[in-house]
Amino acid sequence: MSYGGKYQNGSSGGYGGGRQNGFQNGGSRDSYGSRNGGFQRNGGYSQRDSGWSNQGYGGKSLGAGQRMRPVEWGNKQLQPFKKDFYQEHKTIQARSDFEVNQFRAAKEITIESDNCPKPIQSFHEANFPDYVMDAIVAQGYESPTSIQAQGWPIAMSGHDMVGVAHTGSGKTLAYILPAIVHINHQPEVRRGDGPIVLVLAPTRELAQQIQQVANDFGKSSHIRNSCIFGGAPKGPQGRDLERGVEICIATPGRLIDFLEKGATNLERCTYLVLDEADRMLDMGFEPQIRKIISQIRPDRQTLMWSATWPKEVKKLAEDFMKEYIQLNVGSLELSANHNILQIVDVCQEHEKENKLNGLLQEIGNNGEPNSKIIIFVETKKKVDNITRVIRRFGWPAVAMHGDKSQQERDYVLKEFRNGKATVLVATDVAARGLDVDGIKYVVNYDYPNSSEDYIHRIGRTGRSESTGTSYAFFTPSNFKQAKDLVSVLKEANQVVNPKLQEIANRSGNYGGASKGRWGSYGGGGFKGRENNGVQRQHFKFNSGGFKSNGYGKSY
Repeated sequence: MSYGGKYQNGSSGGYGGGRQNGFQNGGSRDSYGSRNGGFQRNGGYSQRDSGWSNQGYGGKSLGAGQRMRPVEWGNKQLQPFKKDFYQEHKTIQARSDFEVNQFRAAKEITIESDNCPKPIQSFHEANFPDYVMDAIVAQGYESPTSIQAQGWPIAMSGHDMVGVAHTGSGKTLAYILPAIVHINHQPEVRRGDGPIVLVLAPTRELAQQIQQVANDFGKSSHIRNSCIFGGAPKGPQGRDLERGVEICIATPGRLIDFLEKGATNLERCTYLVLDEADRMLDMGFEPQIRKIISQIRPDRQTLMWSATWPKEVKKLAEDFMKEYIQLNVGSLELSANHNILQIVDVCQEHEKENKLNGLLQEIGNNGEPNSKIIIFVETKKKVDNITRVIRRFGWPAVAMHGDKSQQERDYVLKEFRNGKATVLVATDVAARGLDVDGIKYVVNYDYPNSSEDYIHRIGRTGRSESTGTSYAFFTPSNFKQAKDLVSVLKEANQVVNPKLQEIANRSGNYGGASKGRWGSYGGGGFKGRENNGVQRQHFKFNSGGFKSNGYGKSY
């Protein structure tokens, strides 16, 4: 079961993807971050072009929070609080170290600590209170995921922790359920008090999905929450905070707005969650995160969740966490979900539109009925153009990018979730934090700038142990990514397009003008294989395209 926000107030009229008004073609495509300077990062996108705008993500200029003064915690009389609520089940106590190690190996769990509690293997072993167990039963869960099986004992024991796992692993529930138990052991929140639990997230879509989980599991014990993000009116959000909520789910920029204005404070916050920490740092939120954490009492419990473990995330953990337990599910090396079949089409830029048309026709004729498709493209202008093209093909398509208002985004996601629109065309706004059931196909129309982004894009399918298929159009402008992509494919036991392998082998010799060396590639048919429940279909590459027994044409 996956959680997504119940989006309301959808705008009336047809699909909201086609409009171009408000698009700005000006400005560099080579700067991330703020409108007021921001920071440069390897020629990314301008804030207007990326959708990472003040309105879209709650982000502000990197000078945000200047009016906040650091709290002198040494001069404050802090009320003690409890954070260890874990009672190990008798069944777990009886398990030998050998049995525990076998379970961890089977679930691809590795631990970086000598002080880690044993994992649970079923919900009743977690010793959750009845009000939590009732909610678990009501939601129809059958067994904990890997991150939950090991993460719950760690979090319930009051430890600081880092959880590294791919998207769709069940991490939201891994921190929300311990948070609910934590709240119910603290004094009641009164008007004017700040939240007990703070969850920081990079995007409003992810924040809203976290709120839905908090709603589902907090209502039985009357736990209030508020979701704070940019692009929505501040009034209702501010009133929620002033009345007092137990859980605040926020994007960093909008939360700083309220902290600066005194609408809330974090002096009662004893449970801090940083969700998708790697994405928040990629988006330039590190200064805001550090300012926010300076407002939270230092003896808090901190849980950091990330899909990858770069040195920047590790530095953040070391700066703000004490003797933390690191939990990894799967490899720490850059890797894709093995339940996703990955197909790479080496082609020229001008061929993409026809190839997309052919691919959609094959999916329509031979794919699973009512399957949802996400198509990722580079710019907002191209999102709108591709959406119009796809509609001419007869597909009910919607579009999402950073220029969409909150009402438009809610409407688009509502149409996509309920299946009225089966195709979503999007920028990287949808690459993370988008949890929609039934996405079976991901198409990288424009290949992203990094392997990390590629992995997160294709991770929109193959979630919660299901399978999915991803396609990528790989053109001369992407040749620098060839080696990394081949590594990702091989790690996931995927068939590698021979032309892609050739490019990876020779990429060190490519200069700026490399297009002339990308001829058509024929021959070299080969078979796929089965791995982890994904049927590796039969492929034959022909002129840079691909054939498979599921997608019968070469295009």
